[in-house]
Amino acid sequence: MADTTEERPGLTAAPVMRKASWRHIGPGIVVAATGVGAGDLVATLIAGSKFGYTLLWAAVVGCLVKISLAEAAGRWHLATGRTLFDGWRSLGRWTTVYFIGYVIVWGFVYGAAAMSSSALPLGALFPDAMDLKWWGILCGLVGLVFVWFNRYAVFEKVMTVLVGVMFVVTVYLAVRVAPNLGDAFAGLAPVLPDGSLVYTLGLIGGVGGTITLAAYGYWVNAKGWKDAGWMKVMRLDNRVAYLTTGIFVVAMLFVGAELLHSSGIAITKGDKGLLDLGTILEDRYGAATAKLFLIGFFATSFTSLIGVWHGVSLLFADFVAHYRPSLAPAGTPRDKSPAFRAYLLWLTFPPIALLFLDQPFGLVIVYGVIGAFFMPFLALTLVWLLNSSRTPREWRNGLLSNGMLGVAGLLFVVLCVQQVRELPW
Repeated sequence: MADTTEERPGLTAAPVMRKASWRHIGPGIVVAATGVGAGDLVATLIAGSKFGYTLLWAAVVGCLVKISLAEAAGRWHLATGRTLFDGWRSLGRWTTVYFIGYVIVWGFVYGAAAMSSSALPLGALFPDAMDLKWWGILCGLVGLVFVWFNRYAVFEKVMTVLVGVMFVVTVYLAVRVAPNLGDAFAGLAPVLPDGSLVYTLGLIGGVGGTITLAAYGYWVNAKGWKDAGWMKVMRLDNRVAYLTTGIFVVAMLFVGAELLHSSGIAITKGDKGLLDLGTILEDRYGAATAKLFLIGFFATSFTSLIGVWHGVSLLFADFVAHYRPSLAPAGTPRDKSPAFRAYLLWLTFPPIALLFLDQPFGLVIVYGVIGAFFMPFLALTLVWLLNSSRTPREWRNGLLSNGMLGVAGLLFVVLCVQQVRELPW
């Protein structure tokens, strides 16, 4: 095993317990913003358009599930001084085989999807400037240069600013559509209207749920939180982040319920559904509101792009550190290592080809199958790691953590089966 002392604090002395403070907040905002993409917001809009406020409770439960998953990942890093990949590796070689297959195929297809999603609002804001493909390439290259040359502190600040833009835009839209608060509060009662099961599972499992949840512990370490003394700070950071995510989700559900459900308007599935919403907002509230929304759409998409460029590259660099230490040498910051930069290039340049071609049918199937299995893999391996002797006894799972992670694991297994069934076999 390679030496990963850069990632491991000294664990011989009892860590100094630091008080939870708002001024330390950062990694949670990064992971939450990265996990919420344009497609997630469209799914929330469609749920609101079909069922009004009825599924609001599912959005709240979804945020609680993500809090539990991210907290578990952060707790593993701080309590053990080991990275999450190091933990997976201790469970057997099968985890390494799965991980490397996942990040290679997923990264290839996700790179094109992220660039396309970021290009859509820019193409709508500047319709005569250039073709969407070139907007997408520009976004990918800007993300590459930004992550390549900046350290974590700058990355976090830029992500926080973009999250601020997302927050202002979504809350403004929610207020503008004048939500019915009585119906909204009634939506906190857990009910399942006919035909709502798939949408309910999607709201609970989809928003903010990606491989970037696994990156949370790496961002915690990059922030300088290296031992269990930071546990209270990490937990506050995580809760604030997913409370913010919850506000995004509730705001978009309000927009879907008031603007689309009441009018019987349907929007396109996928990222292009947000362009449909932009057109509806322009007709109803004017061009200024539509442009503001497109700016928020871009912030949502671009935070996901640069978040994945940074976070998943850290995961890949940690993998390489265990098998090819020369490509991730001890003493070199992970986000400056050759392995980190190699994965950045993989996320950027090969996917550009997919912007000019229809995605190959076989690749779409492989991507869908591997991607569907990642969240159950994350939830269930965290249960395994945090209930074993690999974790110091005082930081192992309690009943609440086991319950939440167990529910998350079962939920993601159901979602996995559903997603595999819907693939274009």
